[in-house]
Amino acid sequence: MTTYVGRFAPTPSGPLHPGSLTAAVISWLDARSQDGRWHLRIDDIDRPRAVAGASDAILRALDCFGLSWDGPVVRQSQRGQAYEEAARQLLSCGHAFDCGCSRKDVVTAGQPGWEGPVYPGTCRNGLPAGRKARALRLRAVQRHWTLVDRCLGPLGFDLHWLGGDFVIRRADGFFAYQLATVVDDIDLGVTDVVRGIDLLGSVPRQMQLYQSLGRSAPRYLHHPVVIAGNRLKLAKSSGATPIHCRDAGAFLARVLTAIGVPGIEADFAASGARAAGELLEHARSHWHSRFLPTGPIPEAFLRQGDQPAPGRLK
Repeated sequence: MTTYVGRFAPTPSGPLHPGSLTAAVISWLDARSQDGRWHLRIDDIDRPRAVAGASDAILRALDCFGLSWDGPVVRQSQRGQAYEEAARQLLSCGHAFDCGCSRKDVVTAGQPGWEGPVYPGTCRNGLPAGRKARALRLRAVQRHWTLVDRCLGPLGFDLHWLGGDFVIRRADGFFAYQLATVVDDIDLGVTDVVRGIDLLGSVPRQMQLYQSLGRSAPRYLHHPVVIAGNRLKLAKSSGATPIHCRDAGAFLARVLTAIGVPGIEADFAASGARAAGELLEHARSHWHSRFLPTGPIPEAFLRQGDQPAPGRLK
């Protein structure tokens, strides 16, 4: 019986780049090293951001790097009914409420928080006179949340200063990332969420959703991300260069070295270019999350094959 179920959930706003491939490799290794399942989900819930042909390009890139997945590819754009059912459940149980506030209203009336204004609770007890429902918000019932992250260790969160009651269905009718992700992970039976540290702020919101839906939250592992020369996270929006299938083995070897897989440098240097599948099998049998670097991974290490600076690995 499989006890580990993981997933990789790229947004099809463009092809895979070195940062997203690194995230995929870490997620894949964590699942396969524990004989677990690894699912692929295309997070295209935000349809205006989706780029035509990007999801197919992502699938081809994962395939040429040997990152095979289990089961059919899940696409959020096809799961509206599941999100609608979850929203109705939350609303009927009092865990969610209609909100008539615009973004400007929240900015004007809310206190400054860590990731933007804190929702002031304007519609928590019913829509004020003259306002119509725009969005659907989840009640932030529990303020303080704790967990032991598998990479970062013990963590604590204050959901109030992260924004308080948060949107789960937007004013434009699209379901928000937080709700879609939790519903998808529940339906896939995900036990371990492995993703970049840039998504750490989503943890208490998603744990509140799990609690409100009467489900247990998965284990979490938030890993370092790849950064560009300006020290910002490497992303499609910042002009990250797409990866190519040519020399997949050489590029994969650099990724595996950067995330701390032992034996890759010497083994790769001794034997020259190797197939991606062979490198992944070596990495799978040697993988442990404690080898992950303690800080961000400069893109130059992946592009040029430089060695991580001493002391970066745990």
